[in-house]
Amino acid sequence: MSLNPTTANAPTIGFAGLTHLGLNMAAASAARGFEVIGFHNDADLVKAISTGDLPVSEPGLADLINNVSDQLTFTAEVDALRCCDMVYISVDVPTNDHGESDLAPIRAIITQVEENLAPDALLVVLCQVPPGFTRTLGRDPKTTYYQVETLIFGRAIERAMNPERFILGCGDPNSPVDPRLAAHLTAFNCPILPMRYESAELAKISINMCLVASIGVANTMAEICENVGADWSEITPALRLDARIGPKSYIAPGLGLAGGNLERDLETVIRLADVHGTDAGIVHAWNANSRHRKDWCFQILQDEVLASNPGATIGLLGLAYKEDTHSTKNAPSLMLLSHLDPSRITAYDPVVRAGDIDPALKSAADPMACCEGAQAVIIITPWPQYRDLDPAEIARRMAGRTLIDPYGLLDCTEVTMAGLDHFTLGRGPVRAKGRTND
Repeated sequence: MSLNPTTANAPTIGFAGLTHLGLNMAAASAARGFEVIGFHNDADLVKAISTGDLPVSEPGLADLINNVSDQLTFTAEVDALRCCDMVYISVDVPTNDHGESDLAPIRAIITQVEENLAPDALLVVLCQVPPGFTRTLGRDPKTTYYQVETLIFGRAIERAMNPERFILGCGDPNSPVDPRLAAHLTAFNCPILPMRYESAELAKISINMCLVASIGVANTMAEICENVGADWSEITPALRLDARIGPKSYIAPGLGLAGGNLERDLETVIRLADVHGTDAGIVHAWNANSRHRKDWCFQILQDEVLASNPGATIGLLGLAYKEDTHSTKNAPSLMLLSHLDPSRITAYDPVVRAGDIDPALKSAADPMACCEGAQAVIIITPWPQYRDLDPAEIARRMAGRTLIDPYGLLDCTEVTMAGLDHFTLGRGPVRAKGRTND
């Protein structure tokens, strides 16, 4: 497919939906030299964003928005989009607890935007949607595109500024891409892969299926390691040096799937398989593995502490589902809290307020205060700053000796020398110096 990156004037680009996705992509587009208008139909939200009070936590986002302020305008007036050559639809697509998408918000904003588009302007759906969605809009295929989003929470600016490739859904993938959209995409200096709408919509799901498969392998084998005396961290370098697996593969064990996006895509595949009579047994297995591993922290806590002391106090370091994000969607912390009396827990997270999760949770002012008097401390979110915690100081603050550190943020030797038992994914327990492994 041919691409024409040359236009007489750079296109003006609109983003309808100042969500995590919309804000990062709007800022990146402005940083690439385009005039950008960011619209959201919530005037209070727009006012907050315009004054630097962002609704999301993302490293580098605030600085980038500030740096491109001359080219990036935020508004709650939808008619401001009339001057745009193209408008990206970038609202959130919420999911329920079963991973099912609610497409009502995206349909509503598409209708609103269409009423304010210039006659020849392009509409580009950027949200994650199920296969078949874009074609059902019934729009002129020459002015309608679907672009796959590749947002990663905590790395959104990096991904927006330096994408690996653009996957572009087209009404006719054998026709040239509109030169205005081509000018925008080629400014990012990466491959562009045009394909039919349905292929692009399914491409993101396919990518996530491969990631989930790798996660499932890591979690399954890590659990075996924990029971046979092996150490998964010793095995992973061998896997990364295998060209069929690779250095960037998702082979770090974790506490089940979280964040909502992977879970949503699994459920989409299951529903498509049910409708069309195809096999999705492996997807059901991935879901089962995820649920099993989400209870890892609780099982350690139950065996080591709660079985003998049901009223034990717990220090919980982390509430977000992963580092460098504010999101708690399907977070391991929430799964753990569902098993426990929140009044017995003191929590600390650099971004998420404990009271927003449960008013009964005690909130600590800093990580060390979270450890004060605790029978067990759990580092459930791998925030980078937790790596700097002093195991000896943690031990002095604690009343017990159980440190559950799934991602191995702290040095095991230092932890055990401090008199604490160390529990990490992919390896059996390492007891405090002078004690033997069970």
